[in-house]
Amino acid sequence: MAFPSLTFGIVLLFVGVIVLPGANAKASRAFFVFGDSLVDSGNNNYLATTARADSPPYGIDFPTRRPTGRFSNGLNIPDLISQRLGAESALPYLSPQLRGNKLFVGANFASAGIGILNDTGSQFLNIIRMYRQLEYFQEYQQRVASQIGVARTRRLVNQALVLITVGGNDFVNNYYLVPYSARSTQYSLPDYVKFLIVEFRKLLQRLYDLGARRVIVTGTGPLGCVPAELAMRGGRYGGCSAELQRAATLYNPQLQHMIQGLNKKIGRDVFIAANTALMHNDFISNPRAYGFTTSKIACCGQGPYNGIGLCTPLSNLCPERNLYAFWDPFHPSEKANKLIVEQIMSGSKRYMNPMNLSTILALDAST
Repeated sequence: MAFPSLTFGIVLLFVGVIVLPGANAKASRAFFVFGDSLVDSGNNNYLATTARADSPPYGIDFPTRRPTGRFSNGLNIPDLISQRLGAESALPYLSPQLRGNKLFVGANFASAGIGILNDTGSQFLNIIRMYRQLEYFQEYQQRVASQIGVARTRRLVNQALVLITVGGNDFVNNYYLVPYSARSTQYSLPDYVKFLIVEFRKLLQRLYDLGARRVIVTGTGPLGCVPAELAMRGGRYGGCSAELQRAATLYNPQLQHMIQGLNKKIGRDVFIAANTALMHNDFISNPRAYGFTTSKIACCGQGPYNGIGLCTPLSNLCPERNLYAFWDPFHPSEKANKLIVEQIMSGSKRYMNPMNLSTILALDAST
């Protein structure tokens, strides 16, 4: 079963700081997370779904050494971004602990298995699809407004950091899920990509309408090169799936073009394009240069490349997680996540165009 695959339409927003009731003397900013299992920090633990990471060995390298619902051996991308900003991680929106002053930290709305399209991940049944995540975001704002008022809530949202990671499941868990899937009979691949871009544009516009003012959008990673796809489609020599790689090659340039058009409509560079395909390809094509022994075999799994099924207590488990680019058949290891976040923070224009997150934060702090 695949969850998000290596894609994340990441959206990061940051505009400034805001001091809230109960905060320390130093200013704080909220962090909101939307998307799939690459960024789900435990919402699915509260849902009746098979798309869960709530049993060992998930979380084996997390500070508590226990599974949390993150599809990682340790920290995921939102955790690592929060660390770089000197903030605590946002709680899952469904967590009963998200109340009081914890609301001012932000919230994680992500849910493993979802995609841009509402029919993506239907096999997982009860998951929080994108339209519902955005509804929860509105609900969140109402909860905060009841404590600090509408105007201050608007400022909190305008000045927040937002991450949205979505898109890979629309290929892995929809178009290519089974031969002759409904979407693959309805659309040729080029037409399906165009359809996804149109629908993703609506999501980004909606985030803007809800207060987003600085948005970093990343496309898919190398969809055909994750261990699950190597096991299922890699053939005798374990090469990346040509068809899934073609999907990523079609999708990513059109996503960047859409972002440019949306910026032109708005009249400012609200949206920043992040080349996550390049970020992943760096350590997939040359793993030893980044301290990995392999980018083909998952640390946790079974079958060829440890790419079959899920990571469970009965799976093969590598003793040194830092030597593996992939934790399970679909998700990067914590170490790989750190490399991705490093490029988001400080990568050149090849990775982050027109600027990286560190530059964004510096610019916004000076205004």
